[in-house]
Amino acid sequence: MTINYQPRGTCSRQMTIEVEDGVVKSFQVMGGCHGNLQGISRLVEGMKVEDVIARLDGIRCGSKPTSCPDQLAQALKQAL
Repeated sequence: MTINYQPRGTCSRQMTIEVEDGVVKSFQVMGGCHGNLQGISRLVEGMKVEDVIARLDGIRCGSKPTSCPDQLAQALKQAL
């Protein structure tokens, strides 16, 4: 399954997540902090969707109520 998600409240503009059998196969982001998002992508690839949600849900970016990791968790929750 391919999830195309438009994040809200972050610098990133578009997220594309490939999920197969409940596991994140790839995660790509347009916009945002390239180095940090590249690192997050490598960390979540191969993880179970539920584990990604549990680890990233609720992470904030400075004074913002959300972050790119939190938006990834929101995208995965919507897809479930």
